[in-house]
Amino acid sequence: MRGTGPLVLVIDDEVETLKYVGMNLRARGYEVLTAMDGTEGLKIFGENLVDLVLLDIAMPGPDGLQVCKHISENSSTPVIVLSARGRERDKVNALDLGAVDYVTKPFGVEELLGRVRAALRRLDRSPRTNETFLHFGDVDVDMALR
Repeated sequence: MRGTGPLVLVIDDEVETLKYVGMNLRARGYEVLTAMDGTEGLKIFGENLVDLVLLDIAMPGPDGLQVCKHISENSSTPVIVLSARGRERDKVNALDLGAVDYVTKPFGVEELLGRVRAALRRLDRSPRTNETFLHFGDVDVDMALR
């Protein structure tokens, strides 16, 4: 059963990051789903009306850049990249693929929460489209019609 807080999907192959981010978001009223690779993350994203995705770049399966591109091309759900890669080229690439923000690891919880709030404010001002159609390879899902 869905609660009242925004639903955040955290996709990262580091258990410590999933625990740290999940615990801090839950403590502030967010609902949190987690995935440890790109395949699992896309599956969970397709099965839930996610408000925000926090995404690592370097992980098994489709990497974070591929996941970011897929989500951005098929929905209006904002993606914030969380990555140990701090080079300008990596940041620009993620932003060009649709990320709304890029946070370099290690990061402080207050900075992350501020960026989460900012991304969700932008979402509140824009129409949601991830409820309408999701595209996975040859399969198109009309979420409104189920």
